[in-house]
Amino acid sequence: MLVIGLMSGTSYDGIDAAAAELRLAGDTLHLKPLGMVSEPYDPGLRELLAGALPPAAVPLADVCRLDTRIGQAFAAAAARADAELCGRSAELIASHGQTVYHWVDGDRVHGTLQLGQPAWIAEATGLPVVADFRPRDVAAGGQGAPLVSLVDLLWLRGRPGTPVALNIGGIANLTAPDGTAFDTGPGCALVDAAAREFSGGRLAYDADGALAARGRVHGPLLERLSADPYYTRPAPKTTGKELFHPGYLRATAGPESLAGVSAEDVLATLTELTARTIADAVRSVSTTEVVASGGGTRNPALMRALGTALPGIPVRVSDDLGLPSAAKEAYAFAVLGFLTLHGLAGTDPASTGARHPSILGSLTPGRDGLRLPARPEEAPVRLELE
Repeated sequence: MLVIGLMSGTSYDGIDAAAAELRLAGDTLHLKPLGMVSEPYDPGLRELLAGALPPAAVPLADVCRLDTRIGQAFAAAAARADAELCGRSAELIASHGQTVYHWVDGDRVHGTLQLGQPAWIAEATGLPVVADFRPRDVAAGGQGAPLVSLVDLLWLRGRPGTPVALNIGGIANLTAPDGTAFDTGPGCALVDAAAREFSGGRLAYDADGALAARGRVHGPLLERLSADPYYTRPAPKTTGKELFHPGYLRATAGPESLAGVSAEDVLATLTELTARTIADAVRSVSTTEVVASGGGTRNPALMRALGTALPGIPVRVSDDLGLPSAAKEAYAFAVLGFLTLHGLAGTDPASTGARHPSILGSLTPGRDGLRLPARPEEAPVRLELE
């Protein structure tokens, strides 16, 4: 089956659309990557989205506009991926949507909201769409994240040693071989926010970690930021820009901690914060290697800091194992959509803290209605790349 996975992460810079050929043989799910296309959000939509994210308060009219315009943007990305990667032969679209709020209170997640109305995708492509993956796990008592954990467990099962899967997006998360999974804290969220603020909005992120590389870690500031209670909470736990939002740095550090600290030193400190909190999380689980993916892997300063913080534990990118790091989450949601269509659970309760595994998402029929395939006799226990 040809499936297109659509993903826009907490950095909200655009949409990744990855196409995969998926085939279930016995207890093994075979995935053949067919490539990825990326579509940036247009400036007006990105500005509207940025203004609606926590801690902002927004009218319902803006929520409606965002749900529609994000859905239309996802539809355009899906149609492009179908034409360029699948020869217009795709059979299913799996859309993560754009997370705009993750309702966390203490150790419990009460709700989660992803925008990007799937009807626009179904209308533009004529294909069935699986969307709204996270709420079902939340309803079952889970964190609703990290949902890529099941895919990581299937993919890395059987690999020598005890590999840990790490994704560094706006928020970073990891999955250990025993199913333990959680958000470690900010991935690129605070670094990106600082780059935008100090450049007056000219920079969306610290390209190649260049600003951080010119700075020095400011010890007192790092100590203040490292004291956030999130880092010592037990797993499973999740977070987002509800906590690590653009105003977090000044609100947490206080103006006295930033006085006289250069932009480069702030970015070096935030990069070190990300590396150290990830490293602390990795050391809290048993591992022999880290397999990393996500946009943060393209930041040399961050990857150097992470390597320094994890002496003796090799850190490699998922590309080395055949799965492009930039497209990994989009491929993961293609897998989750495939599982949903076949009536199979897309969660591991050990990863999300849910009471039981759940079949995820809601289905929007395509132009020809909805024809569900027969449910397989057994669920996959491993994922192999072709």
